[in-house]
Amino acid sequence: MRNFFRNRVLINTIYMQGKGIVKFFLVVMAIVCVYQYMLILPTNKVENDAEAYAQKVAMNLGDSDITSPQAKAARIAYLDSMSSEEVFKIPLFKSYTYEELKRQQLALGLDLKGGMSVVLQVDLKEFLVALSNESKDPTFLEAMENADKAMISAQSDYVTLFGQEFKKIAGEKRLSSIFSRNPGLRDQINLETSDAEVLSILRTSASETVDLTFKRLKDRIDKLGVVQPNISLDAARDLILVELPGIDNPERARSFLQSAAKLEFWDVYRVSDQGILNGFIEADRRLKRLQSGDTTDLDSTAAPQIQYDTLYTAVLDSLGNPTGDTTTEVVETPILDDPFTDRGPLLQVFDLNSATSQGGTAFPLAVMGVADDNKRNLVDQYLAMPEIKRLFPQDAFFRWGQKPYKDLEGNSSGRYELYALRKKRGTDKPPLAGDHVIRATSQPDPVTQDVAVSLSLDNQGARTWGEITTRAAQDNNREIAILLDDEVVSAPRVNEPILNGDSRISGDFSIQEGKDLANILQIGKLPASTKILHDTVIGPSLGKDNINRSLLSLLVGFVLVIIFMLFYYGGAGIVSIIALLANLFFIFGALASYGTVLTLPGFAGIILTIGMAVDANVIIYERVR
Repeated sequence: MRNFFRNRVLINTIYMQGKGIVKFFLVVMAIVCVYQYMLILPTNKVENDAEAYAQKVAMNLGDSDITSPQAKAARIAYLDSMSSEEVFKIPLFKSYTYEELKRQQLALGLDLKGGMSVVLQVDLKEFLVALSNESKDPTFLEAMENADKAMISAQSDYVTLFGQEFKKIAGEKRLSSIFSRNPGLRDQINLETSDAEVLSILRTSASETVDLTFKRLKDRIDKLGVVQPNISLDAARDLILVELPGIDNPERARSFLQSAAKLEFWDVYRVSDQGILNGFIEADRRLKRLQSGDTTDLDSTAAPQIQYDTLYTAVLDSLGNPTGDTTTEVVETPILDDPFTDRGPLLQVFDLNSATSQGGTAFPLAVMGVADDNKRNLVDQYLAMPEIKRLFPQDAFFRWGQKPYKDLEGNSSGRYELYALRKKRGTDKPPLAGDHVIRATSQPDPVTQDVAVSLSLDNQGARTWGEITTRAAQDNNREIAILLDDEVVSAPRVNEPILNGDSRISGDFSIQEGKDLANILQIGKLPASTKILHDTVIGPSLGKDNINRSLLSLLVGFVLVIIFMLFYYGGAGIVSIIALLANLFFIFGALASYGTVLTLPGFAGIILTIGMAVDANVIIYERVR
């Protein structure tokens, strides 16, 4: 009997200890779940504000349809602007931006939430051009163009189609004569190599490039922050299928997927360099003559009128001090027309970076001028005209800034800066490219709080960068333009040589933009560029319909279970219903905390879980009865 009571006490002690552990984890799980549900409220507030803003924009445009393209664009723009703004704060614990709050929510799959389904084509045309050592052979170029057209309907890969098209038009010409010029292929291809062997070598190299592009694209998409994206490769046709559930900004996703991260560093011209400013002024004059129909002898200029000025020069002694005497000299000075009084086609849409009344220029010296966003294409067309291009140095070409500059109050002006870049003699390649970047990070400057991207270069890149910055520092601290995908993100002035290969890119980035840029550069330039063949934005109608049906099935099943349990078990049934509600509470809270993606099969699993819980209750209650 004594042993019986001793065992009874031991069992009760173990039971009470186990009960305490269960209570502890129950409290912890309840706190976690309540915390997850609490984050829904500020998220919904931001999204409701976005809907109201989109509705307002649509109404201003005379369209009350919230699903119109203008309203959708307005909603996306509002949410994008709030992505890095603090929208919720727990005192003494943590503050959240909208982007962070969104990532804390229970994610829904494409079938429920909607999102994007994108088919990407790995563009091997540029790849073949690079392997041909930039060949300008007309047969080669025509075969690639024909292969591009055939890709629209063909089920084969690009290299095979290129080989077929080349065979049709080549005649006696052989592929080996084109690709043997590449130093990297000379050990595999010579003038005696057959076209079939060349195509086999190209296909092998292309397959490796496609595979590497696929892998790097997967890494890039992982950096995009999409929860459980689905990425697959169709190697037979060089296609990549990407599914991005829950994407609210399709434009950002498209830009992220297609961006080649072509980072380049270029020397620049200054607007004060000889011939640059006059080149723009003369270009405007010639365009004015062309616009009036006067095309006679555009290269000729009328002799300017002459005025006579008297120059007074102080006489200096042997030590360089003025003696008090002066000499006079009469000089001839041409009278130039003021180009700003009667602007021609160019200067009507493009404001030159000219001198100001304070003695400087309106913009940094590396900026040629500014133009509105919708006028940039027109300026490019003017500057690309042969009779205009020859007014500027042969090694000069123009690129626009990536973002509009900000005014003195920090507001976007909506206008973009134009830069004149300088090529090295005999090549179109930049002095330094992003292939030498080994590490890229983004963080705010501790002093100014401006977001900057820090770069570290490999040994070869550091040596080249040291030569470039040394030359720029010695040339009156000249600027160096940093381009990403042919847009100038920054043109910093070089105050002293940078010899260690570490640099910072500042381009008025938001936190998200700086992070995106650093991620792209960290993954590296894609071996071959990609282009979107087809993309589908799923939802919100399909997703809402699926959600409504799923919730309806969940509620109907739950109500039927409640009715049965209450009818059959009475008071005990009430306890079981409370347990079922707690079960759902913990399921959804736990799924959200784990970052799970919920799909239609997931909803079915939750309903099955409820059924199993009811089944367990029935067994227990029947056992009790």
